[in-house]
Amino acid sequence: MAWWLDPSRSGGQIVEQAVHVLDLARLLVGEVSMVHVVPAENAVNGEVDRATAAVLRFSGGAAGLLATSCLLTRKHRVGLEVCADGIALEVSETRLLVDGERAIEDDGQAKVRVDREFINAVQGRRADVRVPYEEALRTHRLALALAKSAVERRPVTLDDDQ
Repeated sequence: MAWWLDPSRSGGQIVEQAVHVLDLARLLVGEVSMVHVVPAENAVNGEVDRATAAVLRFSGGAAGLLATSCLLTRKHRVGLEVCADGIALEVSETRLLVDGERAIEDDGQAKVRVDREFINAVQGRRADVRVPYEEALRTHRLALALAKSAVERRPVTLDDDQ
């Protein structure tokens, strides 16, 4: 896709795809108060970052790490790992792993259901959209703060009233 690496037409890996992981992180951990992104050097100047590493400071005091990449020609892995007092969760597109022992597997229909509900919403039909618009906007603003940090090469603080 020619538009993917053009920053005038694409938000890059963070805004276009990692936003879904950010949604889940906000749901499980809470709001983010500060981000700092270090992008890899691009082979071609003027393209969106092909790889980034970010530190996120959550309002409740937790720290998070986010790594993104569009260097491969296929999806390698998408997921979220949460380590908190007394529990470890590993969430992927197909399963939830609790404390490295108990796995809850997807029945193979999760992606199909999500796509169907999205199509229903776009077509104006009744859809089971579970995320309020305001929440989606908060996550989008978080993704934009990460993108800004990558461009400006500095930490970015998010407003509490975003």
